[in-house]
Amino acid sequence: MITLNEIRIRLIEAIRTSEFTQAEICRRLNIKSSTIAQYLSGRAMPALDTFANLCKIIDVNPAYILGYEDYK
Repeated sequence: MITLNEIRIRLIEAIRTSEFTQAEICRRLNIKSSTIAQYLSGRAMPALDTFANLCKIIDVNPAYILGYEDYK
């Protein structure tokens, strides 16, 4: 079973290795920088549509973030 912390860690890794800055990701998702900071700290999780769009932007398979696959 994957935990929320493991999802958070995978999301952090995927964002850090993407070609986009957090500011650019926020602009593309139309969210505040404080919102993405909450996602990365584990204080909040993105809505399903935001999560799907985030995965598209950073070019990562949502199944990897959710723990269904080992590699992005």
